[in-house]
Amino acid sequence: MRSNRANLRAVSLAATLPMVAGALALGIPAAHAAGNPGRDTLAGTKPAWATAKADKGAASDSAQVHARVYFAGRDASGLAAYAKAVSDPGSPQYGKYLSAKQAQARYGATKAQVAAVRSWLKSAGLKVTGGTRHYVTVTGDVAAAEKAFGTQLHNYAKGSKTYRAPAKAASVPDALNGAVLTVTGLDNAPHKANHKDQLPPPDAVFKNSGPFSSYYGSNVASTLPDAYGSKIPYAVKGYTGKQLRAAYGAGTYTGKGVRIAITDAYASPTIAFDAQTYAGKHGDAAWKTGQLHQVLPKKYTNTEECGAAGWYGEETLDVEAVHAVAPNADVTYVGGASCYDDDLLDSLSKIVDHHLADIVSNSWGDIEANQTPDLAAAYDQVFQFGAVEGIGFYFSSGDNGDEVANTGVKQVDTPANSAWVTAVGGTSLAVGKGDRYLWETGWGTEKAPLSADGKSWTGFPGAFTSGAGGGTSKTVAEPFYQKKAVPDALAKANSATGNRVVPDIAAIADPNTGFKVGQTQTFPDGSQQYSEYRIGGTSLAAPVIAAVQALAQEAHGGTALGFANPAIYAKYGSKVYHDVTDHPAGKDLAVARVDFANGYDATDGLLTSVRSLGKDSSLSAVKGYDDVTGVGTPANGYVESYKRH
Repeated sequence: MRSNRANLRAVSLAATLPMVAGALALGIPAAHAAGNPGRDTLAGTKPAWATAKADKGAASDSAQVHARVYFAGRDASGLAAYAKAVSDPGSPQYGKYLSAKQAQARYGATKAQVAAVRSWLKSAGLKVTGGTRHYVTVTGDVAAAEKAFGTQLHNYAKGSKTYRAPAKAASVPDALNGAVLTVTGLDNAPHKANHKDQLPPPDAVFKNSGPFSSYYGSNVASTLPDAYGSKIPYAVKGYTGKQLRAAYGAGTYTGKGVRIAITDAYASPTIAFDAQTYAGKHGDAAWKTGQLHQVLPKKYTNTEECGAAGWYGEETLDVEAVHAVAPNADVTYVGGASCYDDDLLDSLSKIVDHHLADIVSNSWGDIEANQTPDLAAAYDQVFQFGAVEGIGFYFSSGDNGDEVANTGVKQVDTPANSAWVTAVGGTSLAVGKGDRYLWETGWGTEKAPLSADGKSWTGFPGAFTSGAGGGTSKTVAEPFYQKKAVPDALAKANSATGNRVVPDIAAIADPNTGFKVGQTQTFPDGSQQYSEYRIGGTSLAAPVIAAVQALAQEAHGGTALGFANPAIYAKYGSKVYHDVTDHPAGKDLAVARVDFANGYDATDGLLTSVRSLGKDSSLSAVKGYDDVTGVGTPANGYVESYKRH
């Protein structure tokens, strides 16, 4: 697989976290602190890794702190309540969205709140260095930060490194009357890399070797060993828009009049050329002048640490997949200055503050253990502002199954775990002759190489390589829309009261039944040329679902679908979804795959392997809702179901 979301993940600013109080999950900022008179505690600002055992003593008073103080706004609980009401098809307020200006006027911070927060920070000796309507940035020494936030900053061992963090949760004066939502940056894990102003060139070329199937099952590997009692087909060369549109019931809809935004870090310097070239080669509608926009930061940071060139492929995949499925939708790419949460949050805020789109596709994330509650609160506030404006956010659920093989701990990914986003899981997709949908399994791959004598698969079915992220959150409470669909065995896996389960919906993700993408890449001779390869991951599923939602919005008369989960679950159990299971043909399934050993050509030989489908770590795609595919994938009738009657 070429582009693994694990390598493209946002680097989070801290680690493991305790259960979030329900209040914080709704965006209600501060609890009055018992034993801390005159102060309001900011729940979740002390990371779980800052333990007494790991404590290395007080941080130097003169060390520098760079923090962000987020405003709670004038009515945090009202924002959450209205976000729910406008998103729920059963509510009389469904679809009664506010403009960005109205949302800010009703729920944003008042001038008086902003002035009070700035004045308090300055009086503590911190310097206010900038900000937006959502937060102020401050710098200062540790002594000033300790004074402002009513806590000591200590150094703590975390793994093999030492980082600074609050010794107890930060607090703010209760005279601020709850004006502060949270503060981020008091802990400094991980460190940021040096600044670089230029983006690196594209990554080294990657190509798939044949033989291929042109549609699922078209080319049977008759000379290779059996798997699961029969001969298996070669992997497809890569599906294109026509096949995906047929599989997910696009009909005659094209996304006309709908605006989709895509967020990733950095920006591919060749995106316009690559997208137009790809569309021309695969029968997609040509991009019209002004149909693809880019909103980019003034400068980029942490390019080496974040692997900037690796993100070019992510952006290319997202843009080409959206256009392949919704060829007339307007696409705005919003590039983050780096892969850090602060910069990605800024990209999401730009979309909301200027209402750049109604549908936002995001193919990035991190493990839940790295998401501290302070950051979760900042993300949820952006998603709630989006919801009241009629903007829906779609996040890939991850590419490491239950994350055990990757991290040693069963956990979900974030921000897909937020109760205010649509988490998109993944499948292996079989499209047959004449673009006919055959079946899907949950995406989970086990790989076994061909033996030296070519007569068997070594260690069949082999080891788990990758699969759709999913499971039960440890930190986010069960949202109202999941209560009727999600079985208790999943919802209550971590607590008797129930938690958020990921994903909500799914689409094609398996790289072995993947999508063909075209990108300018660096060849061994140093030249940069357009080249195509097959790719997958829930990084593919998210833009595919975002594009299907654009078709649904067009069917809905062009009116925004907003935060879509309540509507998605309202249709659960109906024929508008393919109910995906791991054994659609009543037996195990596999494909044969041949790869160039060097990833580019046959000079260093070929590697042949069998890839089993539907083997997603401890997760299973079963009848009904499951933690690999959610409610399922869109079927014929899904897009039409949004038509106004």
